[in-house]
Amino acid sequence: MTNERERNTILVLGGTGKTGRRIVKRLQESAVPVRAASRSAAQPFDWANRATWAPVLQGVGTVYVSYYPDLAVPGAPETVGAFTELAVASGVSRLVLLSGRGEEEAQVSERLIQSAGVEWTILRSSWFSQNFSEDYLLEPVLGGEIVLPVGNVPEPFVDADDIAEVAVAALTEDGHAGQIYELTGPRLLTFAEAIAEISTATGRRIEFVQVSPDDYADALTAEGTPSEVVELLMYLFTTVLDGRNAHLDDGVQRALGRPPRDFADYVTDTAATGTWDRG
Repeated sequence: MTNERERNTILVLGGTGKTGRRIVKRLQESAVPVRAASRSAAQPFDWANRATWAPVLQGVGTVYVSYYPDLAVPGAPETVGAFTELAVASGVSRLVLLSGRGEEEAQVSERLIQSAGVEWTILRSSWFSQNFSEDYLLEPVLGGEIVLPVGNVPEPFVDADDIAEVAVAALTEDGHAGQIYELTGPRLLTFAEAIAEISTATGRRIEFVQVSPDDYADALTAEGTPSEVVELLMYLFTTVLDGRNAHLDDGVQRALGRPPRDFADYVTDTAATGTWDRG
């Protein structure tokens, strides 16, 4: 890392999200200047409000780009492209993009990052293990029944801590520029198998119920879920979870020189925190 890069702040978009807050914590522990960007920050950042972009880019040399809600949603490439242009014009020399594994739509944004004329690294992540403990699947786990429109297609669940560690390496070290890291766990699991492991670790009966995509979408709509969220979830559960990602990759090993964390370790550690205990 050059002296110039050491003087530059690292901007972490989505700084309060699952990967973002883990990245911020690691950078702070290493005394690396970091700016956590979110809508609730003192200097707010909002993808939907371009007036918030330039202020958070001041004095920044490196950016972790995490787009909300997902790079596959309509309009994402235009927004990411506009931000990338502004970032480069503002002096940013390195971009690390969190992308989705197997998402052809996300690859449009990837190409915009790759053609920006600065150092870039792409992190294509599998389904986060932490979706069962820090996201919309937590309540179903606590309730003892998880209803999803998925069958026996296996998924290489990846730990958010592994993603964060790879991101920090790409943000702060040399040797990661021009790399596309496909980030997976070390083992393929169906959702039913993953839920069974959580059930065993918690000592509680947690049922997995498979429903049709139409029934799932209707249930979400009946609960008042916004239509754009319903569309995104259906895309992730049907199009992306069609078997295209049912294989392991070596992104974590290549980036960090160690194997990825196993889903069983995530389950054991999470169960020990009491997160899955019913009140």
